[in-house]
Amino acid sequence: MTDTAVAGARAAARLDRLPPSRWHRRLTLTVGIGAFFDLYEIFLGGVLAAVLAAQWHLGDVAKSAVIASGFLGMFVGANVLSVLADRFGRRRMFLVNLGGYAACSLACALAPDLRALLVLRFLCGLGLGAELVLVDTYLAEFLPRAVRGRYIALAYTFGFAGVPVAALLGARLVAGHQPLGIDGWRWLLVAGALGAAFIQLMRRQLPESPRWLTVQGREEEAARIVRGIEERVAHETGRTLPSVPEAETVPERRVPLGEMFRGDFRRRTVMWWLFQVLQTVGYYGFGSLAPVVLTAKGHTVTESLLYAALSYCGYPIGSALSVPLIDRIERRTLIIAAALGIAGCGLAFGFADATWAIVAFGFLLTVCSNVFSNAFHVYQTEIFPTGLRSSAIGIAYSLSRLTSVVLPFVALTLLDRLGAAAVFTGSAVLMVLLCLDVALLGPRTTGRSLERI
Repeated sequence: MTDTAVAGARAAARLDRLPPSRWHRRLTLTVGIGAFFDLYEIFLGGVLAAVLAAQWHLGDVAKSAVIASGFLGMFVGANVLSVLADRFGRRRMFLVNLGGYAACSLACALAPDLRALLVLRFLCGLGLGAELVLVDTYLAEFLPRAVRGRYIALAYTFGFAGVPVAALLGARLVAGHQPLGIDGWRWLLVAGALGAAFIQLMRRQLPESPRWLTVQGREEEAARIVRGIEERVAHETGRTLPSVPEAETVPERRVPLGEMFRGDFRRRTVMWWLFQVLQTVGYYGFGSLAPVVLTAKGHTVTESLLYAALSYCGYPIGSALSVPLIDRIERRTLIIAAALGIAGCGLAFGFADATWAIVAFGFLLTVCSNVFSNAFHVYQTEIFPTGLRSSAIGIAYSLSRLTSVVLPFVALTLLDRLGAAAVFTGSAVLMVLLCLDVALLGPRTTGRSLERI
């Protein structure tokens, strides 16, 4: 093996032993802030359903379709773009997905009727479908293992900090305001498009993943990128870099997609598919349905969006709370504890009638949700090898999007017939099943190198 090939095979170990630096933090910010658009879209589906129900006189099926159309696009996008990221690279798909989302979101703002809106919402979801998969995969392949969990959690904190701001902005814009004579809900779509376009310009400076390049046989390019990172980190930290432990130099290889269903990976795949279906109800169910649930409790659209916005403040706070916990507590344990918190707070939210209780339990639910979310986003990057990491995560993650397509139709029907308490009771039961799934089938991962796991 040539010196270049040896350097390529050791790229993972060289990256893992680096001390955290300003370069790592800038990378985390640039990549992680894109997470905002994923939850922004989830929030936006509920807003559009609540607002257009009045403006366009939509029935329950049409309202459900407004929410579901974006998720259906995300299902397709997560499957297609995540597999392409293993084939053509993480960086390239980063540029494709946000560019597509920005263009389609801007077109969506011009939608003249429900049919056009649904088609364009589907295309928005298609572009955004693999965003979180790519965020997780890309950061996990660059960050040192000692801070991998903490920095990925920090990345999501950057992204989720904008969610309550977007919700408050939405509450103001849809309350009869028409800046420049244009409906407020259309401005929310324009804001998403412009923000995504700006983040895409920032991401053009990102390097390709050396781990992915090594798997593709491009060892020289991987070694060159790693050398550049080492030089920057050494300059920023002002000290000599640690030596590379020989025991950690485990070269990666190409892995066929079918490997997901063989040996130990089959157990992990089954566990993660079940997890993604179940987590959708507890995590995404609240984010997408909260405004509709609150209007069903008798609040006006404006009041519902305000209460939802106050509840959404728990997203960045929960994400920030996870940062000191995620590398200290075994990932699997933290996921289970947070999921039980989601179940309990969801039950309380469903049964609450007083305004203070609705806001308080909604806030606590979102705090638990983002401790849960950050833990599982780190966890999923650790249980599959580089050669199929993006594909395996993306295919499993697409199941959560497919569940989200069905969820509004089921949840809104149950909400109409049985009330919010029944909806959140069912959600709590599913979260308990999720805990059993992870406890029985999930491997331990905290503090270990990706290659060793």
